[in-house]
Amino acid sequence: MGKIILTGDRPTGKLHLGHYIGSLRRRVELQNQGDYDKMFVFMADVQALTDNADNPEKIRQNIIEVALDYLSAGLDPEKCTLYIQSQIPELAELTTYLMNLVSVSRVQRNPTVKTEIKMRNFEANIPMGFFAYPVSQAADIAAFKATTVPAGEDQEPMLELTRELVRRFNQIYAPVLVEPNIMLPENATARRLPGTDGKEKMSKSLGNCIYLSDDADTVWKKVKTMYTDPTHLNVSDPGHVEGNAVFTYLDAFSVDEDFAEFWPEFSNLDELKAAYTAGGIGDMKCKKLLNSVLNKMLEPIRVRRHEFEQDIPEIYNILKKGSATAREAAAQTMDEVRAAMQINYFEDAELIQSQAEKFRQK
Repeated sequence: MGKIILTGDRPTGKLHLGHYIGSLRRRVELQNQGDYDKMFVFMADVQALTDNADNPEKIRQNIIEVALDYLSAGLDPEKCTLYIQSQIPELAELTTYLMNLVSVSRVQRNPTVKTEIKMRNFEANIPMGFFAYPVSQAADIAAFKATTVPAGEDQEPMLELTRELVRRFNQIYAPVLVEPNIMLPENATARRLPGTDGKEKMSKSLGNCIYLSDDADTVWKKVKTMYTDPTHLNVSDPGHVEGNAVFTYLDAFSVDEDFAEFWPEFSNLDELKAAYTAGGIGDMKCKKLLNSVLNKMLEPIRVRRHEFEQDIPEIYNILKKGSATAREAAAQTMDEVRAAMQINYFEDAELIQSQAEKFRQK
C-alpha cells in the first residue's frame, strides 16, 4: 500500500494566512520532499455548496481564486494532482454508501459540526447536505485511499469519524478502504491561527483575515489594527504575549534571520518577548516587524500569482487534467467498493452463472 496524501479547501474565497500556516505551506514542503507516492489536492466545491446552495456563482468565481493561490504558493501540477470535487461523481456515490454506516446522533456529537452549525445560525433549520458533509468528507478521503491528511487540529474530529467509517465498512464488507492519519502543523502555535482581531479563528465571514494575495499596503493596514495587549497602554508598561495576536503571528511566521534583517537589536523572538514583557517595547514597533516578516514571505507568492493570472485558460486546463486523473483513481476504488458490497451485478460472472443454473433447474 502506497503513502498517499489528500487535502483540500472550500472555494468560498481567496486563501488566507490561516490556510497557509495550517496546511498549505506544509503541502508544498511534502510535495517537494517526494516521500509520498501520490498527493491529491482538491477544491471542495460540493462541500461549499452545502451552505451556499442559493449562491453557486460565489463558488464558481472562487474556484479560480483558490487555484491561483495553490499555484502561487508553490503547488506543482507535475508533482501533485489538483482537482475539483464536483467533477468526481464517484465521491457522491461513496458518500451515499457510507451514510448507511453512521447514525444521526454520531454526526451530531461531532464538535466541529456543532461549532459550524452555530457559526452559520443553522440550529433551527439545518440543511441536510450540510449536516451530512462529515460523511462526504470521509468519502473524499476514502475514495483515494489516503494515508495522510495535512490539516489543522479543528479537523481531528472529522478524521476520527472517517476512521470509524472505514473500519465499519471493512468489517462489514471487505478490507478495501484505508484508515487515514492527520498531519498537524509542526508549529503548535499555528495550529489555530487567530484572526487579526484576536478572535479564536481567522475567518472570511468575520473579516479578520490576511489573504495570500493581499498587496503590501493592504497587509500593513491590517497589521496596524491587529489586536495586541489591552493592558499595554504605555510603552513602559509590561506587556503580555499570551493572547496577543501580533506575537502569535510572529511565533507562526518569523525566523531568526528576520531579526538580523529587520530588528538587529534582538537575535530572536524569545529575546523580543522578554523585552516586551519587561516593558519598554511599543506595540507599533512589534507590528512593523510583523509587517516586514509577512510581506517578505508573501512577495514571492504575489509575484507568482501575477504570472499565473496572465493565462487563466491554462489554469482551467490544469484543473481539467487533474480532475481526470483523480477520477481514474476514485473509479478504481469504487470498483473494489461495489465488489465488496456485492452490487457489481454486471461484472459478477459467478452470480450470473449461478442464477442461470438456478432458473434452468426449475
